[in-house]
Amino acid sequence: MKGTNLGEFEELVLLTIAALMEEAYSVAVCDELSSHTKRTVQLGVVHAVLNRLEEKGLVKSRLGEATATRGGKRKRYYKLTSAGKAGLVRAKTMRDQLWDRIPSLEWKKA
Repeated sequence: MKGTNLGEFEELVLLTIAALMEEAYSVAVCDELSSHTKRTVQLGVVHAVLNRLEEKGLVKSRLGEATATRGGKRKRYYKLTSAGKAGLVRAKTMRDQLWDRIPSLEWKKA
């Protein structure tokens, strides 16, 4: 079933779009991911993933209004589709099922 499961970074991008709601555009997604994952996130990689997710039908985009602060350029905003939401639910369910299979152990703090 190649192509039906989300990669880790795709999942993180979808979760970030869901969290940002109406403010989900590429730079905001990149900044939010960098902040929460504590790792360097390249804007070009985020753009590539956003394009791929849109091609898969997991997100849809729309252009915002042109602003003077951006030199008249418009932001492209992203929103989860029903398929994107379902993909996130499947990913969470699969992870939860795997976590539930781990025998009860006392996890040591690192």
